[in-house]
This record gives sequence, structure tokens and C-alpha cells, in this order.
Amino acid sequence: MKVFIFSGLIAAFFFLTACDEGKVYRKYVEIPGNTWNAKNIIRFDVPVSDTVSSHNVYILVRNNSNYAYSNLYLFVTTTSPLGFTLRDTLELILADQRGKWTGKGAADIFTSRHPFKMNVRFPYRGIYSFDIEQALWEKELKNISDIGLQIDRLP
Repeated sequence: MKVFIFSGLIAAFFFLTACDEGKVYRKYVEIPGNTWNAKNIIRFDVPVSDTVSSHNVYILVRNNSNYAYSNLYLFVTTTSPLGFTLRDTLELILADQRGKWTGKGAADIFTSRHPFKMNVRFPYRGIYSFDIEQALWEKELKNISDIGLQIDRLP
């Protein structure tokens, strides 16, 4: 009986760790007071050493059920280790046409993952910076609790 339990624990360990095999980076930054000021630029500094593999980059959003809009506009500025910059404007859809949140929910918090750059290679080794700022017309965007960045290596 002990052998079966021990074998089951080992199998569960390998199953759970295999799910994160391609994950290179994942981090959330909490928005103070769930109110994102337009001047609050969120920075993610990502160390990159793999210049051969392709990657998918995602923007992660946590909002609560009182968020007033169905979408979120962002400016994302990516800076390479050599100082080259690229600025993108994104629209993230957080709710469908009926008002149902598209993210996974727990209590009144909804977490969603949005593709940003798919099947990309990082040409240089070093630190890549991703600066994310909210691009809505409101100075104080309420009910956004966290913004995150996730990078997965493709098989």
C-alpha cells in the first residue's frame, strides 16, 4: 500500500512539473488600491538567454466584477538589451457582448491571458524590458487588480 501511495506522489509531481516545462517567465504586478493611474507604467525586466527557440508572449490581467468596461487598451513598449524599442497598442477583450467575463473567475476576481507576440524569437541575449501602461481616457482606471507578463518557449 505504501508503495502505491509513494508511486502516486512521484507520478503527480512529474505531471504537475511537466505542465510548466515551456514557461520561461511569469510574473504579476499588483495595482495599488485596484486603481491603475495612467502615469503608473508597469515594467517587467525579463532575462533572455535563448536566442534560438520561438516563444509566445502573453499579457495577463486580473480584474474584478465591478470593472466598468468590456475591454482594456494598453500601450506596450518592448526594449531590447541593445536599446531598440518597439511600441504597440493593444485592445484586450475582457467580456463578451453579453457582459460575461472571458477570464477564469474565483469569487469576483477574473484572470485572463491575452496573446501579445506569438511565435517570436529574441535576437539578443540579455534583459528585455516590457513597459505596460493603460491607454484608456480615464486617469484613474478602477477595478484592475494585477497586470502580468508570461513568456512560454515553444516545443
